[in-house]
Amino acid sequence: MIAQAGSSVGLRARLMREPPLTLESPDVQAQAPPLAIGLSRVGVTGVEKVIRIRQDGAEQLFWARLECFVDLGPDQKGAHMSRFEEVVNEAIGEVVLSESRFRAETLAQQIAELVRTRQQAERAEVTIAARYPEHKPAPVSNIQTQEIYTLLGRAVAYAHGTRRTVGVSATGMTACPCAQELVTARARERLSDDGFDDDQIERIVERVPIATHNQRGLATLEIGCVEECVEEIDAATLLAIAESSMSSEIYELMKRSDEVEVVEKAHRRPRFVEDCVREMIAGVVRELPQLDGANFVSARQENLETIHQHNVVAERHGTVAELRAEIESGNPAPRQTTLAQWLDAARPR
Repeated sequence: MIAQAGSSVGLRARLMREPPLTLESPDVQAQAPPLAIGLSRVGVTGVEKVIRIRQDGAEQLFWARLECFVDLGPDQKGAHMSRFEEVVNEAIGEVVLSESRFRAETLAQQIAELVRTRQQAERAEVTIAARYPEHKPAPVSNIQTQEIYTLLGRAVAYAHGTRRTVGVSATGMTACPCAQELVTARARERLSDDGFDDDQIERIVERVPIATHNQRGLATLEIGCVEECVEEIDAATLLAIAESSMSSEIYELMKRSDEVEVVEKAHRRPRFVEDCVREMIAGVVRELPQLDGANFVSARQENLETIHQHNVVAERHGTVAELRAEIESGNPAPRQTTLAQWLDAARPR
């Protein structure tokens, strides 16, 4: 056994000293596939990177998760997967060197355009979800609490141009209006049975927060901008719109005075999942008047139920022109442009 082990070690040592093979490997990916069928999306998912941006003399860290795709013609067997990694590293290096703050949509655009060129594809698509910390004060005590948010960037690149979106995901709290109405009705009956008159009951109901069941809500808001879009959309503005669309913001660290403020605020503003989406849309139209009608908006709210096993979701998407017209007229838009339709509007005709 000892002699065999020694022989094995010696063999590995000799192999390591031998020069590498010099035969050129064929480019298998460029060969014709056995079936001449084009593919809509080929690429990589779950690419994780840490992005460092120097701001005011200090480094800000963003943990990013990326997905990169290209279309593949019927005459090519496969995409060059290693090129995705090369392009991601190259683009991240450029951002670190040149940017004073991280913009997920800019990085997504840079990667998409490089990937499309390197892969010789007609279309390239890149999505980025970057997690980063922000410090904000609790509502009453003003104690500083660290919150983790998600910054979203997406880009679809063609030879003649690129379309991109910038977005955020924020967590908040919602209070159910339906259950609150049921609890209010029962409270009125009990107060009446105890001898309170109608005026007194109304005063009590107005002043005392009425119980209901709560949900933790996840709001996702994305704005689509064509390549020529000049106005930069600040992620902080999108976060403010997304968080304020729910019944209340939430905080990781709170004093008791903060806790009661958050709970009372949520119960003063009960909202369905649908209400949150409508509030986000209205907030975009109100807070971002500079948006062109051709730009795109997507709002999505998911509430994690507490008295049911299921969750609830609501979404709305469309161009800014479609949404503005619906808000102003009160009539449903004749069409609702989807994200896929808006992104692929850049496709050559």
